[in-house]
Amino acid sequence: MLRLLPRACIGEEDFEVVSPGRVFIFLTRCVTRGWLMMTLEDIRNDRALVNSIDWSMTPEEAVTLYLEWGNNWTHGKKMVKSKKDVSYYFVVNTWDDPPKIYLVRRNSDEAVDLAAIELPPHLRKRFLETVARRKSVYAITPEVREWLEKETEH
Repeated sequence: MLRLLPRACIGEEDFEVVSPGRVFIFLTRCVTRGWLMMTLEDIRNDRALVNSIDWSMTPEEAVTLYLEWGNNWTHGKKMVKSKKDVSYYFVVNTWDDPPKIYLVRRNSDEAVDLAAIELPPHLRKRFLETVARRKSVYAITPEVREWLEKETEH
């Protein structure tokens, strides 16, 4: 199922005309393995996904859990047993301007960005101040979490 893309995802470099009447869209920023990025509305309407979100997962914890999983038992962390073990969590990417919130699906094989959500202006300034405006990928703050939980309520 294809969804319409947010305007921010479409630029001239994303289109290639292959033959008259046929346009292939190459959306390197907005397509992940053939799926278009989800919107907040898509997330809100997918109750199974919302219920699967690990609100306390951080980027650091995800790396430890899924990429360094051989030693997690020594730290009292849950064990990843196979590629079927998966986490859904949010991060804030300040490399983007303006910063974006990404919904990530992670297993031991890959991390896939499922959604890119612009950080609202009222949260953006405070978030950037908390990270000293450094460019990186961060865990969501309690304030961002509260906003996301409200936005994903049905």
